[in-house]
Amino acid sequence: MSEPRPEDPKPKRKRTLWERGEAFVSRLSTKNHFWHSVCSRIWLPYAFKSGIKMKMIDSKTFEAVVPFRRFNRNWYNAMAGAALLGNAEIAGGSYIFRVCGADYTVVCKKLEYRFLRPCLGPAVYHVEPEEDIDELVASGKEFNLTVKMNVVQQIRRPSDKQKRVGVATATFHVTPKAHQRSRGRLR
Repeated sequence: MSEPRPEDPKPKRKRTLWERGEAFVSRLSTKNHFWHSVCSRIWLPYAFKSGIKMKMIDSKTFEAVVPFRRFNRNWYNAMAGAALLGNAEIAGGSYIFRVCGADYTVVCKKLEYRFLRPCLGPAVYHVEPEEDIDELVASGKEFNLTVKMNVVQQIRRPSDKQKRVGVATATFHVTPKAHQRSRGRLR
């Protein structure tokens, strides 16, 4: 007797030109700073105007720097609270998007910011996930991820001590685009 054959897996659907183009732009924006700037100018104009710059230090460490420009300051010459809060969402979301890749949609569900002291220079966000993001991405399912960000004022001299100006906590909902397509929510 022969053993029963397992059923053939469902054939993969060929992606449309729109889906392939979107995936290409998403990958390009996470890999190259120039294209990240171009994409943020189109889809995130306030982030572009604020001048936020993101970089991966190593596989687990992500840092975002917001320059101390006129656009980001308030009337008493400190970093504006709205700039610190808004850029916290962008820093956390960019970290998750960079780790997950272009095949995921990242949406901020909850954002908290605790102000500790005025920021009188460029702000640096140190992003740390509270869960194991690699394990969640490997599952291939929707998930919520909470990231904690320590916001410090960038030091001017090596002898200076970093001053923590705030702490942000953000919860993001991450969904595979294939999951959204199967439900008919995405083109």
